[in-house]
Amino acid sequence: QVHLKESGGGSAQAGSSLRLSCEASDRMFSTWAMAWFRQSPRKEREFVAGISQTGAFTNYTEAVKDRFTISRDNPKNTMYLQMNNLKPEDTGVYYCASTLSLFKWLVLTTADQFSDWGQGTQVTVLS
Repeated sequence: QVHLKESGGGSAQAGSSLRLSCEASDRMFSTWAMAWFRQSPRKEREFVAGISQTGAFTNYTEAVKDRFTISRDNPKNTMYLQMNNLKPEDTGVYYCASTLSLFKWLVLTTADQFSDWGQGTQVTVLS
């Protein structure tokens, strides 16, 4: 089973930045489509950003466009989420997700498309 571990969460003031990391334990990392999701109290888990196998293709939910950047470093088996200009509504538990992808260009955006998940890291944005 794939092991994914998130890190980099914490508390931050509105307007500041955080960078999340998701480290994988599997050599097949470069064959996966990956994504970040988040869940806040009383809300369902929602898609934040997705990335293709090589990182050439990405997708973002409208609420984070122009503020968040998803990227990956395949030799390091690590995916990142750079979060700038944080807002209180960005508060939540952030999860990384992965699944084997057959296409280099494929970006997935719904939770049920992913087979493996990390435990999550808490992000709290203070106003």
